[in-house]
Amino acid sequence: MKTKGKYVFDTSVIVSALLLKDSKPRRAFDLALDHGVILLSLPIVKELNEVLSRSKFDRYLLREERECFLSGLVLEAVFVEINEAVKACRDPKDDIFLELAVNGTATCIISSDKDLLELNPFRAIPIMNPNEFISLLQSGRR
Repeated sequence: MKTKGKYVFDTSVIVSALLLKDSKPRRAFDLALDHGVILLSLPIVKELNEVLSRSKFDRYLLREERECFLSGLVLEAVFVEINEAVKACRDPKDDIFLELAVNGTATCIISSDKDLLELNPFRAIPIMNPNEFISLLQSGRR
């Protein structure tokens, strides 16, 4: 029996998945839920909450819809306690995704951020964009 994948998504991919229903980020997000679990940490939930609260997204979805999405994600995801700090990314704000992946023994990180993508692989954890992730899962690998 195959083990379920454990996936880390960066904030931009999660926001795109929420706002753009027919997008590659949404397809990647849905496939991750079908094939495994999404990992979250408190720092990432805080960042998501801050980003999704921005008024610039009001024209796409009501604030209540964004809050409902985040609440559902929190209920669905597996929370990981961060015991090992990681300082490796050129943009220090992105270290929270590396920390989550390392502490949660993630299968991979899905990101559109060039600062994260250039670290691929990070401690043997692949970092890929949504298109690569979709191809990986559709090929039957995890």
